[in-house]
Amino acid sequence: MTPKTKTPDSAKTFSTSDAAASISYIPDKDKNFVPFGDFEDIRMIIASKQFFPFQLFGLSGCGKTFPIEQACAETRRELVRAPITVETDEDSLIGHYILENGQTLFQYGPVVIAMLRGAVLLLDEVDKASSKIMCIQPVLEGKPLLIKKTNELIFPAPGFNICSTANTKGQGDETGKFITSNHLDEAFLERFAVLYEADFPEPAIEREILNRVMKSHNVSDDEFCGHLATWAKNIRTTYKQGDEGEVISTRRMVHIANAFAIMTGGADRLKAIKLCLTRFNADIAEGWLGAYKALDVKTSNALPKKASDIGAEAFGASDTEDEHPW
Repeated sequence: MTPKTKTPDSAKTFSTSDAAASISYIPDKDKNFVPFGDFEDIRMIIASKQFFPFQLFGLSGCGKTFPIEQACAETRRELVRAPITVETDEDSLIGHYILENGQTLFQYGPVVIAMLRGAVLLLDEVDKASSKIMCIQPVLEGKPLLIKKTNELIFPAPGFNICSTANTKGQGDETGKFITSNHLDEAFLERFAVLYEADFPEPAIEREILNRVMKSHNVSDDEFCGHLATWAKNIRTTYKQGDEGEVISTRRMVHIANAFAIMTGGADRLKAIKLCLTRFNADIAEGWLGAYKALDVKTSNALPKKASDIGAEAFGASDTEDEHPW
């Protein structure tokens, strides 16, 4: 079925979806993906091709965007991902004028592209939005959208749906972790039928994820993957109890697995961990490193290092003055 639009004869529009008709918006399947949490629900919604807006919220790196992407890959559905920031407005979502070959043309934004293609529209990090996000209220109801600048009426093609990801429920953040998260209008939030709370995978699932990541680099160390998964679980338990100010994400665990394979060739567990902990406060990194050593007998006899030395040690630097003649 051809997507419907109604456009005045005088309007000059440029449809990105028409110009790039040969480009597929279907994501590639990722062999490292392991389903967990609410993935089956997400897959069912996307596979249904029904208009049923849903949202995922949770801590950074726990797996919100990835399962939506992979659900679309599995069901062969097109996905249009629109990153949201406080600067996102009607021009960036719906469309704006461009100058091309001496002509002023109207270029569709991601919302209109997804509507015309009957694709899944992902509003990524939607809680970073300002009140300008309210411009898509009709779209969240599955209704046609009037582009005011061209007086063009856009009808959603069959299969069109909207989903979003966020770190919060759209009610701001008091932890200080997500300082760019904003309060979203209740009228906006109410248009999402379902809100899923994403959490980190259980150790067995995370172990499998890490194994797959390492094997993608032709490196295998199931024991290390198991220790990492247990270590992460312990840190997260402490965090949920309020005894820890930071938490380690699944994304961070994948970084460690990649570092282990790429930077050490699968030979140095501690180096991989140290490299990926340098973004944290020194005391936190040092405490976590000690907790890992307590789990892994192959590293427990390693001499303790100051967290401030982690980055230098990981890259082979030395603190001795003799090696710094300058």
